[in-house]
Amino acid sequence: MTSPHYTVAVIGGTGPQGKGLGYRFAKNGHDIVIGSRAAEKAETVAAEVSERLASVDGAGTARGATNVDAIAAADVVLLAVPYDGHDELVASLAADLAGKTVISCVNPLAFDKRGAHGRVINGGEGSAAESAAEIAPEATVVGAFHNVAAPLLWGDDEFLDEDVIVVGDSADGKQVAIDLAASVTGRPGVDGGKLRLARVLEPFTAVLISINRKCKTHAGIRVTGLDH
Repeated sequence: MTSPHYTVAVIGGTGPQGKGLGYRFAKNGHDIVIGSRAAEKAETVAAEVSERLASVDGAGTARGATNVDAIAAADVVLLAVPYDGHDELVASLAADLAGKTVISCVNPLAFDKRGAHGRVINGGEGSAAESAAEIAPEATVVGAFHNVAAPLLWGDDEFLDEDVIVVGDSADGKQVAIDLAASVTGRPGVDGGKLRLARVLEPFTAVLISINRKCKTHAGIRVTGLDH
């Protein structure tokens, strides 16, 4: 069975997480549009991605645009922006996001002398993904790709040896992220349940950061007991 082809707008694609995920999607045949407030900045990063794709058979395309133009050109939107300013950015794009599948990999983290930790959102009853869903109610928002390390995404390994857990309230929306996960790990993403479980996935990244600092690695998540 042939996997679906997607055109993905990567909002925050000039940052390491967005650039890395965009590269992985395009490397495996999807087309990406790097989005930024400044089109020139997005075009520069898209050129970096395109350079790496030049020797890859069957690769998709990468180009840069403003956030609004990137969203207009895409079926799927990846939100890969810092949590600071997240709500304001999503609000400014809410009309453009209407009718789109939106994948949030935003991690609301904070750092102090004891290390990384998750921020408390809406008194513990919210997450970045849920905030995006509330601010852009006409979009289908799912959460995925929270726990994959940017250096590995931009690295040389064919696939990352980990699983992508996907959460959301729409089965169709989750399926898009499950399909795209195969571009990163070589296997479909794992359906992790409802969107509210982003409250667990987002701050769990702080645990991985702690492991990485102690063990000097780029830890990921593997889910055992599955067919794949």
